[in-house]
Amino acid sequence: MVTNMESFNLNSAKSYIGKTVNLHLKDGAVIVNVQLKNIKNAELGKTKLLEYIPFGNISRKEIPLRNIAYAKMLNQNIILAQS
Repeated sequence: MVTNMESFNLNSAKSYIGKTVNLHLKDGAVIVNVQLKNIKNAELGKTKLLEYIPFGNISRKEIPLRNIAYAKMLNQNIILAQS
């Protein structure tokens, strides 16, 4: 369990755009090895959505920013070297 970590918010999400990360969700789940692409507004309401692309896939997926606890950066060089 992570302690003493700031909550994941819009500013911290912007710093990860274009990078490969593991997304740790507030419910304890982890979305592994995704590249963050964009932050956009939801069609209804004022919710922010984080767009990401899973590794090896071309379709974009979205998750509400409020569902993410934190993101952990991955070293892409290590992943590609093992392939």
